[in-house]
Amino acid sequence: MSCRDPTSPSPSASRGVSGPGRLVLMLGSLLTSLLLLHRLTDRCGTTTATAAAAAAATTVRAAGFGVRLHGFPAADTRPPRGAPPAVSLLPPPVDAAPSPRRVSPRLRPPGGGGAAARRKLPQALLVGVKKGGTRALLEFLRVHPDVRAVGAEPHFFDRNYQHGLEWYRDLMPKTLEGQITMEKTPSYFVTREAPARISAMSRDTKLIVVVRDPVTRAISDYTQTLSKKPDIPTFESLTFKNRTTGLIDTSWSAIQIGIYAKHLDNWLQYFPMGQILFVSGERLITDPAGELGRVQDFLGLKRIITDKHFYFNQTKGFPCLKKAEGSSKPHCLGKTKGRTHPNIDPEVVQRLRDFYRPFNMKFYQMTGHNFGWD
Repeated sequence: MSCRDPTSPSPSASRGVSGPGRLVLMLGSLLTSLLLLHRLTDRCGTTTATAAAAAAATTVRAAGFGVRLHGFPAADTRPPRGAPPAVSLLPPPVDAAPSPRRVSPRLRPPGGGGAAARRKLPQALLVGVKKGGTRALLEFLRVHPDVRAVGAEPHFFDRNYQHGLEWYRDLMPKTLEGQITMEKTPSYFVTREAPARISAMSRDTKLIVVVRDPVTRAISDYTQTLSKKPDIPTFESLTFKNRTTGLIDTSWSAIQIGIYAKHLDNWLQYFPMGQILFVSGERLITDPAGELGRVQDFLGLKRIITDKHFYFNQTKGFPCLKKAEGSSKPHCLGKTKGRTHPNIDPEVVQRLRDFYRPFNMKFYQMTGHNFGWD
């Protein structure tokens, strides 16, 4: 049955009828039409809604979304038992590409790009000198986020060279791209084989030497030894081969280390002066930020370590860090630093100053810098 509008009268229903009869016929037809209209409206609405829902379900299934639209009944798409498997004429659905996962900036590894940290041979070395201030300089440098350094002294190029470079590399901390790997061993500066060995590792290695008044350095060296061996001879007796003649004993390491010009000659056989930075041990105490600025420039680092990182410790007599690496607390070097020096005979001190003066003058000429020790 078609869903024709039942309110329109049938053409054959009124033909041949006139007068009151026609009026009665028309009223009857009208009542019949109203009844049919009510039934057909329900039927046509249900049929249309069902067809629309089926069409929508078919469209959704064909698109491969597998969702149910609100307001429409879910169609049962299961085939009857025993029926052959249905063959779809539609192309297989294409999975939507997954949206990229956003990573919080806090979770990104330092250095960007997600590069993995790895161990590298050092690009810079603190090669000397003993009791010059190398430990203080290294602690200060470790505040910089782009510097990663070994805490203990590896002594690779003087005592452990036989272990090989891979052994040496394994001692290094892991670094990211753009970070500098460093280590310090002050005895390298006076080790004759060290320059050639370091050059064999890399001719581009940057070298840092912290130098200090050689007389003060020698007394500090002796003080450290005295703290470990209280029964050693006096400083005065060790200084001279024969005190009567005033001949200085240059074989004593405390004296020999301070002949900086002699050791530098050996280094310049393998490295140009431009790859060696000399840091003043005295200014490292009086102006740590200024010396650290020079070091950061030499290493190609941004000047991050400034005056705000230091305060002067009156008890120890040297600057300390307001915040050490990985800590929010002030940090000073240990009790082994800043020991009180024993009183040395002023005549012996003057004899040593006279001895070192020509070596100091040559060192000033070689480095192009007057350190003011005379």
